[in-house]
Amino acid sequence: MRVYLDHNAGVPMRREVFEAMRALLLGEPAANASSPHGPGQRARYRIEQAREEIAALIGCEPAEIVFTSGGTEADNLAVLGFMEGRAGGEPAPHVVSTTVEHPAVEECLKSLEERGVRVSRVRVGASGAVDAGEVEASFLPETVLASVMLANNETGAIQPVAEIARRARARGIAVHSDAVQAAGRIPFDVRSLGVDVLSISAHKMGGPQGIGALYLRRGIELAPRLLGGPQERRRRAGTEPAALIAGFGEAARLAREEMGRWEGVTRPLRDRFEGEMTARFPEARFHAAPLRLPNTSSIAFPGHSAEAIVMALDLEGIAVSTGSACSSGAALPSRVLSAMGLPEWEVRSTIRVSFGPSNAEHDVERLLAALGEIVARQSHLTTAAGS
Repeated sequence: MRVYLDHNAGVPMRREVFEAMRALLLGEPAANASSPHGPGQRARYRIEQAREEIAALIGCEPAEIVFTSGGTEADNLAVLGFMEGRAGGEPAPHVVSTTVEHPAVEECLKSLEERGVRVSRVRVGASGAVDAGEVEASFLPETVLASVMLANNETGAIQPVAEIARRARARGIAVHSDAVQAAGRIPFDVRSLGVDVLSISAHKMGGPQGIGALYLRRGIELAPRLLGGPQERRRRAGTEPAALIAGFGEAARLAREEMGRWEGVTRPLRDRFEGEMTARFPEARFHAAPLRLPNTSSIAFPGHSAEAIVMALDLEGIAVSTGSACSSGAALPSRVLSAMGLPEWEVRSTIRVSFGPSNAEHDVERLLAALGEIVARQSHLTTAAGS
């Protein structure tokens, strides 16, 4: 039986989510939620019901939720949609972010720079966390937006978004946060965070792939990235995927009700794994922020190839990763770990283990046993090659 320890890439779909989607797909498969007839209005009801569940998860009003195709589109809509129409003129608008943002944000920042928008990326410390004071020090009179992720997908480091938002609000600067990794895993609400825009995704909380959402505070205007019909209050055109949205709503409901499992079940497994690793492999190095997600371990094995370890674990039926699933196919070292000041050899020897509430003690045992054999085997091969 396979052991899945890559929950930061995606959480397996819950049975309840599948059933919620199946009921809609098999019941009224052709119903368009914009249609005035009965089937269409039933689809509309399910969409609005899901919107309420998602709003309840992050503490906002249902009308402040905009559905997207996932976290990437939500980030694009947040950053590019907010900045649309603000580029050009003198002086050029200014955006503040960090050096460890998800590629969905970082690529938007690069696009803005090509259009003449000035972007400042604040460096993180060795733990992977940014200092709120340094973010504030980067604010300029022309700064209109700060985009800082809530929790990092590779290290789990939780950023001081609430403090950054408080300082930004005092300067009249809007704040966006990519909360894709945090939503459903750590409790938060957008009011307490003080953000204006926030991105989440269904498949990080046991929902379906292909659906996400953007929290958009009342009064904040975004230029739509998709043009067409009036769906989502003219913020995102296109027929809403009612079944995916229904699955998202069910996943959000379950996440809200079972939030404590990440802290009560997953953290102890993660901590036990790290304690055993420290005892068995004293040379191993953990990249652990003081505040981080309860499920994430970023660990380096000096002298070993992370890719080789991941492939060997996969042959043993254990799924982990070398970092972000969005860039795992790239040969380049992790941009996040490099931004933390780690040398390239350490970056290239780092794997990410991300537990989930469905994992158990025997999964930790299998992982520890497999890692012991793999590291010993690779060490032997390296020694033999050098002799």
